[in-house]
Amino acid sequence: MLICGSLALGLGLLGIVLPLLPTTPFLVLAGFCYSRSSRRLYNWLHGNPLFGEYLRRYVNKEGIPLRVKVITIALLWLSILISAFLLIHGQQWFIRIILLFIGIGVSIHLLLIRTCDGGSKYPPPV
Repeated sequence: MLICGSLALGLGLLGIVLPLLPTTPFLVLAGFCYSRSSRRLYNWLHGNPLFGEYLRRYVNKEGIPLRVKVITIALLWLSILISAFLLIHGQQWFIRIILLFIGIGVSIHLLLIRTCDGGSKYPPPV
């Protein structure tokens, strides 16, 4: 479980900078794996200054601030539009359709997460 958690954490960290690789599911999986194998790594993950508070709020279903939702959705659509129109060339219209559905799905998921007060200091998830 320790190796699986570390792999999930690595993929989650990659998801911060790669637009279509999700961050949250991998961080949740890493937390689950670490809870079964290493209490020290589990505590480190949930206490991490970069994503600890975000992960804790997500797992506890406390919600995310409206400001973070807006920034996240804007960055999501910006990266999808850049990918669809600047990086995909020629007759690959089906990839643009796939990106559109991914964007719609992720946007719906984010909008369905409870909105909490804006007192949070954590950065927006990517």
